[in-house]
Amino acid sequence: MPEPTLLVLDTDPSPRLGRLIGRADIRYTDGAGLAARLPEADVLLVWDFASDAVRAAWPGDGPRPAWVHTASTGVDRLLCPELVASDTVVTNARGVFERPIAEYVTGLVLAFAKDLPRTLDLQRQRVWRHRETATVAGSRAVVVGAGPIGREITRLLTALGIQVALVGRRARRTIHGAADLDRLAAQADWVICAAPLTDATRAMFDARFFGLMQPSARFINVGRGSLVVEDDLAAALRKRWIAGAALDVFEREPLDSRSPLWDVPDLVVSPHMSGDTAGWRDRLAVQFVEMYELWSAGHPLPNVVDKRLGYVPVQDHDG
Repeated sequence: MPEPTLLVLDTDPSPRLGRLIGRADIRYTDGAGLAARLPEADVLLVWDFASDAVRAAWPGDGPRPAWVHTASTGVDRLLCPELVASDTVVTNARGVFERPIAEYVTGLVLAFAKDLPRTLDLQRQRVWRHRETATVAGSRAVVVGAGPIGREITRLLTALGIQVALVGRRARRTIHGAADLDRLAAQADWVICAAPLTDATRAMFDARFFGLMQPSARFINVGRGSLVVEDDLAAALRKRWIAGAALDVFEREPLDSRSPLWDVPDLVVSPHMSGDTAGWRDRLAVQFVEMYELWSAGHPLPNVVDKRLGYVPVQDHDG
């Protein structure tokens, strides 16, 4: 019986995929060659998860892989109507990035509260300026996105003594529904976005939303760039509608060096790195190898995306 064909979208994946030699016919392609090679694949590994090539190539002719795995949490760069309507199973890298992203968010919250960006600026200027800073214990946070990342952020912030309201698509048990978001955001010191990008969430953080927030509040986005209307956020910061913000994701990446976002006051810009701790690529590869072993043995796969929702549903008993 021939080995299944594993097509990898990337020309330089982790060497840990070598564990599959002898169990898969591993082939590689870049985005330009994907459309021509899709029909030969039983499994597609989207190692280059920043590529839009799958969405562009999938509607073509010929057979399509039975399983597509992306080495990322978000699947918005993959999904197109033809893939959603197909029988192809889509999985993601849930389980790899939750703790690192939660730690990153926690670090930003502490940095804002303790005024660390200004301390570093003053140090560079050799200016000694004593200030008072805020304590995070007793402050209020709203975490938007009730998946594993949002839940881990909630757990770490709660450990700091922050009162956290977790907001999901619908209300259940200890999770608020989307209808509660405006009310909660108006009372929050921290609004943290960890939501997936869907038709319902695209551009949800706009001028109307920032106008609801307290002037002393901060906004952090570690979800997807297109969740935020970037011009509206920049205007809100310049007008001091809110006290600060941090963006780790952007509508277009990498952020152009000429982008006005670099110079927005009280905005922290980071290059989509909140989940990337040392060894993260190896962890992604190990996760895929383990999933491939399950798939080749005929066992159910974890992390199966509901293609119509655009993310892996979280069962109520998970938290």
